Amino acid sequence: MKHIKSLLLLSLMVVVFSCKTENNDKKMAYAVETNQDANGFSYETVANDPTGLRLYTLDNGLKVYLGKNEEEPKIQTLIAVRAGSTYDPADNTGLAHYLEHMVFKGTDEIGTLNYEEESKLIQQISDLYETHKKEQDPEKKKAIYKKIDEISLEASKLSIANEYDKMVNSLGAEGTNAFTSNEQTVYVNKIPSNEVDKWLKVESERFSKLVLRLFHTELEAVYEEFNRGQDSDGRKQYFATLQGLFPTHPYGTQSTIGISEHLKNPSMEAINAYFETYYVPNNMAVIMVGDLEFDDTIKKVNDAFGSYEKKEVTHPTFPALEPITAPVKKEVLGPTAESIYVAFRSEGKGSNQEVMLTLVDYMLANSQAGLIDLNLNQKQMVQNASSYTNFDNDYGFHMLYGSPKADQSLDEVRELLLAQVEKIKKGEFEDWLLEAVVNDLRLSQIRQYENGSSTAYAYLGAFIGEQNWKDRLEMLNQMKKISKQEVVDFANSFYANNYVEVHKKKGEDTSIVKVENPGITPIELNRGKESEFLTTLNTMVSPDLKPQYIDYKTAIKETTMDNGLKVSYIENPNNDIFNMNIIFDMGQDNDRMVSLAAGYLDYLGTDKYSPEQLKQEFYKIGISYNVFSASDKTYIGLSGLKENLDAGLALLQHLWNNAEPNQDTYNKYVESILKEREDGKTQKGNIFWNGLMSYGQYGEDSRLRNIYSQKELKAMSPTELVNKIKEMRAYKQRIFYYGNALDEAKTALNTHHKIPETLLDYPEKVEYTNLETGGNVYFVDYDMVQSEILLLAKGEEFSPSKMAASQLFNTYFGSGLSSIVFQEIRESKSLAYSAFSSYDMAREAGKPDYTMAYVGTQANKLEQAVSAMMELMTNMPEAEDQFNQAKEATLKKIASNRITKSNIFWTYEGLKKRGIDNDNRKEIYDTIKNMTMEDLKTFFNNNIKGENYNVMVIGNKKDMDFDALSKLGTIKEMDIDYLFNYNQPEALKQ
Repeated sequence: MKHIKSLLLLSLMVVVFSCKTENNDKKMAYAVETNQDANGFSYETVANDPTGLRLYTLDNGLKVYLGKNEEEPKIQTLIAVRAGSTYDPADNTGLAHYLEHMVFKGTDEIGTLNYEEESKLIQQISDLYETHKKEQDPEKKKAIYKKIDEISLEASKLSIANEYDKMVNSLGAEGTNAFTSNEQTVYVNKIPSNEVDKWLKVESERFSKLVLRLFHTELEAVYEEFNRGQDSDGRKQYFATLQGLFPTHPYGTQSTIGISEHLKNPSMEAINAYFETYYVPNNMAVIMVGDLEFDDTIKKVNDAFGSYEKKEVTHPTFPALEPITAPVKKEVLGPTAESIYVAFRSEGKGSNQEVMLTLVDYMLANSQAGLIDLNLNQKQMVQNASSYTNFDNDYGFHMLYGSPKADQSLDEVRELLLAQVEKIKKGEFEDWLLEAVVNDLRLSQIRQYENGSSTAYAYLGAFIGEQNWKDRLEMLNQMKKISKQEVVDFANSFYANNYVEVHKKKGEDTSIVKVENPGITPIELNRGKESEFLTTLNTMVSPDLKPQYIDYKTAIKETTMDNGLKVSYIENPNNDIFNMNIIFDMGQDNDRMVSLAAGYLDYLGTDKYSPEQLKQEFYKIGISYNVFSASDKTYIGLSGLKENLDAGLALLQHLWNNAEPNQDTYNKYVESILKEREDGKTQKGNIFWNGLMSYGQYGEDSRLRNIYSQKELKAMSPTELVNKIKEMRAYKQRIFYYGNALDEAKTALNTHHKIPETLLDYPEKVEYTNLETGGNVYFVDYDMVQSEILLLAKGEEFSPSKMAASQLFNTYFGSGLSSIVFQEIRESKSLAYSAFSSYDMAREAGKPDYTMAYVGTQANKLEQAVSAMMELMTNMPEAEDQFNQAKEATLKKIASNRITKSNIFWTYEGLKKRGIDNDNRKEIYDTIKNMTMEDLKTFFNNNIKGENYNVMVIGNKKDMDFDALSKLGTIKEMDIDYLFNYNQPEALKQ
C-alpha cells in the first residue's frame, strides 16, 4: 500500500517538481553550482532544484542542509550521525541505539549539579559494569548489580533528570525524539523559528560531550523496549527476513535493539568509544527546513558547531554476500494472524537497481492499478497483499507480502504474489502503466513537498547514503526514460528463485526471553533544581512570536451550485492539486448499512467498465476517489490534478449511477469481512484500544458492538447495498472544495453531480450512553511478554472553559519526555518504557470528558507501576519551575501554530461539533498566560483526583498477579468474541 512506501516517497519527493512544467516531457537540467553568501560561507546549490537547498560544508567537515518553507513559523531540525547498528561491535549489539537514549541525559554542563563529584561516581559505575560483564556467576552478578544500584542512587542526587527535555520543551519544540537504524542515528526536533539561538546553544553543548548518567534506569527502559519488540510478530517476521537476505552481513546478523544478553551486560566504556569514533563533525549533518533566513542561519550554525574538532572516520566494510541461488524459507511463531513475506535482495542506495525496483514496485502495487492491486486485492484472491522497497547503503530489498483468506495457505499466497512478478517478466502489463506510475510518483511527491519535514527527511536520505543531491534530483528523470522492454529485461535478470520467504504462523514462540525484575531503587529526580547552563539559557531573550488566529467565516468562502447546494471552498496557494468532498451529515449511527455498502462499492464495476478497468481509468488520469462512512458523517471524495477534475468527477458519477451488484463478489466481500474480524481478534492493539476501551466506556451497548452478524451479512442482498449508495444522493448534502479555479470546479459539479429537487432528511441517529466508571477490572488473556493497563474515568460533559487548563495539565503532568508521569514511572523507577496520562476532552458537545492513564511494562513490574501511577493520579507533585516551563512551552506551541490550507475547513468542522463557532485559541492562550500552579492544582482536584476508574488490562494470564489487580476492582475476564460482538465464522469453528 502507498502508506507503507512513505520512506521511499520521502527520498524521492523533491524529484517530482522537475516535472511540473508546461511540457511534462521536458527534462530539467540539474547542474551543481558553487556560491558564496554575504558572510563568506560557500555553499552548493543545484540548478532547477525545487527545494532550493543550500548545502554548506563547514571547515571541520560538518554538513549543513538548509531549506526554506515559510508556511508556518517553525523549523524542522534533524541532527544526523552516519552511524547505526550496522557498526555495533558484535559483542555489544544494541550499542548505537542505547547510545541514542543516553544522548538525552546531558553533558558535564547540562543535567548536573556538581559534575566534578558526579563524574567520580559515574566512573565507579562504569568500572562495576565492566566487572559485571566479565563475571559469569549469576549470584555474584546480582551482588555487583546491587552495588551499581546503590552508587547510582548516590549519583542521581547530583544529577537533574530530563533537563535536556525540559529545555527543548520550554522552547516550544514538538516531536522531540530520536531514532536509530542500520547506518544512521538521528535526533529530531521541530522548533519555533524564533528559538533558533537557544536551540543551537543547547544542541552544540549536547553533542560536545557524552555523560552516561542515570545509566541503569535507562537500561531498564531500553529492555522494556526490547520486550515490546518481542511482543511484535511483525518485527520478528521482518528481522527473520533480514536474517535470510543478509546471513553474513550486520543487516541480518544483528538487530538495532540488540540481543537480551548484550543489553543485560552493557559496557559503558564501549559506548563512550563509539561516541568518540562516530559523533564527530565530519560524520554528522545539521538539517534545518522551515521559516529561516539562509545567511543568518548558517552563521549561527557555524558559531555553534564550528569549533568541533574533525577526526578521521573509517566505517567498517564487510565481505560481499554470496548470491541466493535457491529459496530460503523461515518461520516465525506468535499469536497474530498468519502472513507471508517474500523478499529479493538488491544493490543499495544510489544504484541503478534502486531506480528499476522503485518503478517495478509501483507497477505491482500502487493502491489503485498495480498488478497486485487488480489481480489479487480487487479480485479478492487474497485477504490483502502489497509490496515495497527498502534501500540502505550496502544492500536493499524488494518485499512482497500478503495475508491469506480463511481457506488459503501461505504457500498459495506466495504463488499468487510471484505470479504477478512473472507477468512483469513476460511483459503482461499495459503500455500506459509506466507513464502512469511516474505521474503517480509525481503527484504523491508534490503533496509531500508541501511539508517542510518531508523535505528535511529527503535531505537526510541523501546525507546518510553519501549521495550528491543532484543525483537524487535526477532519479525520476532516469525513471521516465525506461522502456517497457528494459523493464522486462531487468525483471528477467533480477527475479528468480533467489528470494527469502518468511511464514508468520500462529503458535507459541519458545525463543521469547523473560527476565526477573532487577528491583531498582528509585533515583532522585531533583525536579526543582537546575544546572548553571539552564540558568544562563533562561537569560537569553528570543524574538517575540505572536499567535495568529483565524476568522473562519471569512477564511472559508462559500458559493452555491445551480441546484442550490452549498459549496465551501479554500484556495490552494501552492500547486494545482485539488480535493473535493461531498459531505453527508449522517453516518453509521444513522444507518449502519452505509459503511458496509461503501466498502462493497470498491469492488464493483459498471455497465461500461469491469472493476479492474474502472480502477485503471482513474489511475490513468491521476485521480483517486474514496467513499468513507464515519459515525456521524459520510464522505465521497475525489482528489488529483485540477486539469483532470472534470474527467475524474464524470468517472466518479458514472460509478455512483451505474454500479452493478455481483453476488459472487459480495460473497467474497463477506468472507473478507469475517476473516478481517478473526485477524483483528489476534491483534493486541485492536483488542486493547478498541475492544477493551469501548467496553470500558459503553459496556454492551456500543457502536463497536452494533455490527451485522455473520448470518445477517450472508443474507444481505448485494442489490440492496448498491441501491443504498445510489440513494445517498437524495439526502441533504454539502460540498467542500480545496483547490484552484473554483469556476471550473463549479462547472464540473453542475454538469455531473445531479441531485433531486427536494433532498431527504437524515435517518434518526442511534445514541450510545457513556456508562459511569469505577470498580471494574476488564482483563483479556494474551500471549505476550509485557502487560498493558489503562485506567479510565468518566468526567463531566465537555466545556470549552476547561480547554486551556486541560492543555496545560497534559503538558505538565502526563504527556511528553519532561512530564511528571514520564519522570516518575520511567526515569526514576524504571517501571515502564511507555507511560502517560491525559485529560481527554470530548470531541462533541454534550459528551463526557475522560481521564486516562496508561502503563506498558513486563508483568512482574505491573503492580509497582500501577501503584506509582495511582499515587500520581491522587497526589499531583507540584514543581513550580517545571510548571513554568510547561506553561511557556504550551504558549509557544500555540504562538507558532498555523492552521492553513484545507485544515482551516476541517478544524472549523471539529470546533462546530463542540459547539464553538470561532477560533478559541485566543481565549486558551490568554487563559494559560494568566494561570498559576494553584490554578492547575484546582483543575487537578476538581477533575482528576479521586476519580473512579475502570481498569483495562491485557497480558499473559500465567504471569498476571490477580491478587494485586483485584485491589483495583472486580476482575472480569473478557471473551474477545463478546467484546466485539462477533460470532466465529462457521468455517473457522473448532
